[in-house]
Amino acid sequence: MSQDRNAIVEDTYAEGFRSIYAEFLVTARDRTWLDHCCHAVTGHASSTILCDSEAGVSRILDGTSAGQETPDGRLGAVIQVHVPRFRKDREQHLEKVLLARISQNVLTCPTARCFNRLDTENYFKLGRKVAFFGDGHQFRDARHGTKGWVIPTMGGEFYLTRRFGFSDGVMGGNLWFMADSEDHAIAAAERAVEAVNECDDSVLTFPGGIAASASKAGSRYSFLIASTFAEYCPTLKGSPSVQSRVPEGVSSIMEIVINGSSLESVATATYAAIDRSWNSPGLIKISAGNYAGRLGKSFIYLHPDRQPQT
Repeated sequence: MSQDRNAIVEDTYAEGFRSIYAEFLVTARDRTWLDHCCHAVTGHASSTILCDSEAGVSRILDGTSAGQETPDGRLGAVIQVHVPRFRKDREQHLEKVLLARISQNVLTCPTARCFNRLDTENYFKLGRKVAFFGDGHQFRDARHGTKGWVIPTMGGEFYLTRRFGFSDGVMGGNLWFMADSEDHAIAAAERAVEAVNECDDSVLTFPGGIAASASKAGSRYSFLIASTFAEYCPTLKGSPSVQSRVPEGVSSIMEIVINGSSLESVATATYAAIDRSWNSPGLIKISAGNYAGRLGKSFIYLHPDRQPQT
């Protein structure tokens, strides 16, 4: 990392937690339809607070270049879908999430196809379940070097692979960008988003990769598992009911949340985001959310000389 920085990088850590995740590839005839498919299949998947999962695009593949190949040679997007490992029904829930998102958002997208990306010992037989949409006209076939199901549709045919694997991952890596204005906080976070999007095996799940509403675990209301982090709300600074922790001069704080295939992949994306953003205009401090281990045990330290821990 460069040492010529403007913003202070706090000596703290982001508190992540373990997940199980699936990774699959969607392809389409062009970028327009690929983007439509990605937006649909990752929709309403920003936070497990009230979403069924957290999902995002890990990377875009051009289909033919070295390291960018796809089974059918078309433009593709790698999608990750995470659910918390602390859920007792985590495997059943992940399968349900995948079934809903692939059948309702990939199958329905013109020209789309869907391929598994994780060859693991444990897997879901999703192809067969999605194929029931064919109402008896579906059939198994080997295409594009894979084994899968073909479903006749009014648009033509939809193809997806038979099995979809899943594995352990990490959710909740995060960075906070504290700036002297909302515009500067967003601009710094946007730089971080660009850097994370260049890292393999990690995803950002909030709109545009940025959350304006960082939360803390728990609430004064018994029916909420998370709520606004009042101590870091700039407009509450000076309120007698809040012990503000907003640094002097900060008027806006934006957050990015990073999920990935491993603690190492989340840490790599974290350091890339810091390196890209810390000299942003108006940026005062980069920090992260942690809760003394209450949320999870996967720690990503913002100073790279302190190794991530799980």
